[in-house]
Amino acid sequence: MMNPSAADSRRPSAGYLLEALNEVGIEYLFCNMGTDHAPIIEELAARRKRGERCPQIVLCPHENTAIHMAGGYAAVTGKGQGVLVHVDVGTANAANGMHNLLRSRLPALLMAGKAPYTTAGEMLGTRDTYVHFVQEPFDQGSLVRPYVKWEWTLPSGIVAKEAVRRAHAVMHSEPRGPAYLMLPRETLTEPLPPDRVKSYGAKQFGAAEASGADPELVDRLARRLLAAEHPILITAFGGRNARTSELIEALAQCAGIRVFESNSVNNISHEGAHFCGFQVDQHLPRADVGMLVDVDVPWFPRDVAFSPDTFWAQIDVDVLKSNSPMWTFPADLRIQGSSDRVLEQLLDRLRALGASGADPKTEARSLQIAGERRAWREQVARRAEDPGRPDDINPHYLFDQLGKRLQPSDLVFNEAVRNAGALSAQLPRPRPGTLMRVGGGGLGASGGMALGAKLAAPERMVVQVVGDGSFYFGNMDSVMAVSAQYRLPLLVIVLDNGGWSAVKESTLRVYPEGDAREQDEFAANFTANADFSKAAEVHGAHGEILSDPGKVCEVLDRCIGIVESGRTALVHVKLGRI
Repeated sequence: MMNPSAADSRRPSAGYLLEALNEVGIEYLFCNMGTDHAPIIEELAARRKRGERCPQIVLCPHENTAIHMAGGYAAVTGKGQGVLVHVDVGTANAANGMHNLLRSRLPALLMAGKAPYTTAGEMLGTRDTYVHFVQEPFDQGSLVRPYVKWEWTLPSGIVAKEAVRRAHAVMHSEPRGPAYLMLPRETLTEPLPPDRVKSYGAKQFGAAEASGADPELVDRLARRLLAAEHPILITAFGGRNARTSELIEALAQCAGIRVFESNSVNNISHEGAHFCGFQVDQHLPRADVGMLVDVDVPWFPRDVAFSPDTFWAQIDVDVLKSNSPMWTFPADLRIQGSSDRVLEQLLDRLRALGASGADPKTEARSLQIAGERRAWREQVARRAEDPGRPDDINPHYLFDQLGKRLQPSDLVFNEAVRNAGALSAQLPRPRPGTLMRVGGGGLGASGGMALGAKLAAPERMVVQVVGDGSFYFGNMDSVMAVSAQYRLPLLVIVLDNGGWSAVKESTLRVYPEGDAREQDEFAANFTANADFSKAAEVHGAHGEILSDPGKVCEVLDRCIGIVESGRTALVHVKLGRI
């Protein structure tokens, strides 16, 4: 039987949920509130009144902004944050972002209320409005189940801290990804005494530690590299860890390896002497040893084939791609572990076996690579020489000029889609993890990601580059509102080519001589009269249209100055129409 003093000290379970978030180190809750959150809102107010710590609330007018802000924050800090949305409908709106975070290996804890399950006042929190009767699906978790590492419905506040600690440990263990916790309203109002709610510390209940590899496997790969004549390395996530980027270049120098970045999610340094760009196609059939390091889609098998004699080694935190039903890329040797740990082991083993960048064979190959790199950079520079024409600005020129104005530490979120390759090629990115995109296919991610990154790194310039097709998906009213309310200035560059170029090009790849080509009708064109700068002005940001290539430098200088003064600036760039 509970003693009277314990009964007097009871608090609603929502309070223990907030304490749990504090205990696991969640600093922010990116929120889109609903009727199911009344107990949380009340407990936030009660904790403020008592002077007790709780996560900072960032209100987001749309769930797409909230979930991607958590992703951007995690991309910069490595720390998963909380996202709070409204029952099934809020979860559905966040599902696009959950897909993106899972494919980007980014942790976050999505929390959603559930419609109250009592109807006649039997418990505090019972149904009291129309939506409570229509927002109870048979399986709310199914809305995001394909995109989560862990999912649960909180049955009682007694296990609130245990549940949050479990979610936190799972989402921060490699491969990282989001977790989902559902919160019935009556459960959140349940009063409990503190002595019945146990805490769980990080020391005994934390995430799995990053690990290296079996030395025998490392030795097998090292000996293959020593004997190689045309080794290559392909990565995509390599820049999420600065040490991985350093080790890739050191390994390339030691063994004379050509390095490529495929569908980059977190860039490695692009200034390394062995970095050969983004197109591995011509080297793929010639490679005798290939390394896939933290990459999901190294090439498109439809367009290029690898040699059946190539020895492929895969280094990844998830070599089997357990969240993909099919993953058909070669691997003679799969080494599961943290890439920085494994590459360090590999480099040490190579050196122990006598490998050296000064070896005549390796030195000759490195000289050849230097020539190829020089030719590639010259080709990239030539593409930027022509500024373009009115209403048809050359994106290579635009990005070249942007790159000249960015600092090495500035963060760029690449959602240029059709022009993503031009952006990657033209922007000098000497520091890893400063050019990012989501690993998923959900459009409309870059605005929220950029906001989350700016929140995590307020001293750095954050740039969002987005195509007009993705701009529509991005709920930019919500992005701009958050930017203004929380003083998170961004440089936003909208590339307007009048539609979904990716849709048109996909159709042409499948039906190169089809009826759609004959009729020049691809169901992909938008209005030519949109003025995206107004989306910025509605929320007090600066906006302007850039259609004259002769004014590119002037506009970029002006808008960067505005961002540096603390105000978001949006540039609507007119490219040639698709």
